[in-house]
Amino acid sequence: MTTDQQASIQGGLFGEEPLTAKPADEARISQIRDFIRLYDFQYYVQDAPTVSDNEYDGLFRELQALEAKHPNLVTPDSPTQRVGGSPVKAFSSITHRVAMLSLNNAFGDDELNAFDKRVREGLGINQVEYAVEPKFDGLAITLTYENGYFTQGATRGDGYTGEDVTHNLKTIRSIPQRLNIQNPPKLLEVRGEVLMFKSDFEFLNQQQITRGDKVFANPRNAAAGSLRQLDPNITATRPLSFFAYGLGASEGVPHLLTHSACMDYLESLRLPVCDLRAVVSGAGGLSGFFEKVGALRSALAYDIDGVVYKVNSLAYQNELGFVSRAPRWAIAHKFPAEEALTVVEGIDVQVGRTGAITPVARLKPVFVGGVTVTNATLHNEDEMRRKDVRIGDTVSIRRAGDVIPEVVSVMLNMRPSNALIFTMPSNCPVCGSHISRQEDEAVARCTGGISCKAQRKQAMIHFASRKAMDIEGFGDKLVDQLVDGDLANNLADIYRLDFNTLASLDRMAEKSAQNILDALIKSKKTTLARFIYALGIRNVGEATAKDLARYFGSVEAIQNADVDQLQQVPDVGPIVAESIVNFFAEQHNREVIASLVKPAEEGGSGIHWDAVIAQSGASGVLSGKTLVLTGSLPTLGREDAKALIEKAGGKVSGSVSKKTDFVVAGADAGSKLAKAQELNVNVIDETDLLRLLSEQ
Repeated sequence: MTTDQQASIQGGLFGEEPLTAKPADEARISQIRDFIRLYDFQYYVQDAPTVSDNEYDGLFRELQALEAKHPNLVTPDSPTQRVGGSPVKAFSSITHRVAMLSLNNAFGDDELNAFDKRVREGLGINQVEYAVEPKFDGLAITLTYENGYFTQGATRGDGYTGEDVTHNLKTIRSIPQRLNIQNPPKLLEVRGEVLMFKSDFEFLNQQQITRGDKVFANPRNAAAGSLRQLDPNITATRPLSFFAYGLGASEGVPHLLTHSACMDYLESLRLPVCDLRAVVSGAGGLSGFFEKVGALRSALAYDIDGVVYKVNSLAYQNELGFVSRAPRWAIAHKFPAEEALTVVEGIDVQVGRTGAITPVARLKPVFVGGVTVTNATLHNEDEMRRKDVRIGDTVSIRRAGDVIPEVVSVMLNMRPSNALIFTMPSNCPVCGSHISRQEDEAVARCTGGISCKAQRKQAMIHFASRKAMDIEGFGDKLVDQLVDGDLANNLADIYRLDFNTLASLDRMAEKSAQNILDALIKSKKTTLARFIYALGIRNVGEATAKDLARYFGSVEAIQNADVDQLQQVPDVGPIVAESIVNFFAEQHNREVIASLVKPAEEGGSGIHWDAVIAQSGASGVLSGKTLVLTGSLPTLGREDAKALIEKAGGKVSGSVSKKTDFVVAGADAGSKLAKAQELNVNVIDETDLLRLLSEQ
């Protein structure tokens, strides 16, 4: 900023009187707020401060004094309201207006080229323009601005529901409380990443050491832990930063044609965006950007674990759509996982919730991928034998992001003469039951079932996890005590726990016991999809649980479905269907589920959810029909159109084939329309679709 510009600012913002003119208190409050917002933007976003700390602090103290004198003039967006607020007992849930879905990953040139080929073929063009940017290693969040004011912020959560961390986000000074625009949009959702810069992380850990507190393993863990503090005053002491990388729902935003235009728009609102972004063409442009960022990675002020490629045209993004839980128009290109050498000090086995017996290498501690690693999975007996891992070997360990560390290879030239071959046990080390292995499976399993405490423990930990029933504080150590003490032998027993039982456990004070009871009560209001996922049915993950809930609408319908009926659900094949049928064939499982959903006044746990309308569409007007959407649908919009089609029994596909019954073509329809005409598939418009749907 030039001297003349600085003098102009000091002479007054937005036509206000200069500082020396002593305006009325209300005008002065408005003036100081504008100064502080500008200085925060220059310091925290542009990294180019124009005033000294003393000048800034003086203005801030003056504002505090004036607001104390006139409390009626205090506004939610005032800089003084960033810090403080009362602690909360637990975060409430927020349903995202637009889902925050995850990205598929590419780990090499072959997968990158395959992505570009899929995009080109899907659009029917020879060259695609991509917006490219770093992939931050932090915590994904969404910010909601209404009429220009920051009103709510949430974590990504499971992509559909996140945690309300508004008060904590207000403490991050790079996040503006008010947008820098004269006529702000009615609604603007900003997607981005909360992270901690490397230098700030080192400073924070030095403070932790000075106070005798636990140090953080890496910047990502420090950022995530800081943002999820129940007391915003603690978050306010942590040096968190933010980068915006996209838009969610919006209303009143200018007509933007590309992702890069969206980023420019966010930057104009004084939202922090990364300057290491570009627009490139084709697979060659993607790999060139990847190499450039990879060379800069170690010198960056923040951690990244790859780069993100997005089709730049928003119209093309709309045409490509989504597959399962990820967009077809974007992908994350991950950097090669970090590796380090260490020694295998022992090998033992772990028992999973489905009885899977997994050999685990116990390692001499080694720092890799941002954390100290002491264990690494060997996956299964065949994999352990193939790599010839022995006790005493020096091995290469790999860890990428949150992936469980694994043994990559053995340094045979460093093998000691006394290295021991590990023999897999024939009986479960926890319950003593026989271990068996099916011919078509690589994994051996404990046959103990519910009698095996290890399986019970893992089932409870999964049931209480954040993406399942989300029971805050219900962790490994608590589950160990409950199962080992025979205080909880199945999932329904969790909800029979009382205050005295919990308070009597080791390291469980009265406050902690009450917090667990409160969390159990809160968890009883859930969704059908979460409940299905929480049951821990083999091969049923989050996405499949959502598909099952949407298709059948009730637990009863799912547990009474046969293999053929289950395979009518999108993405459910014979293996998954067989797993579901086998799970519900166990009378014990049915009894536990009945107890969980029975009302509390009838002696059950009282777990409940809002009614779900089954979308199997057995009698719907579009039953058994496959439709493809292309182009813009101004009346319905693509998401609402898809929901109505599925409700009517139809299936929405992302590509046109001979099996397609209808292609719904809107304005600016692309290659899918041409493909439909080539294959003589029925082409209808939005009006025709509405007419079809009205015939139900």
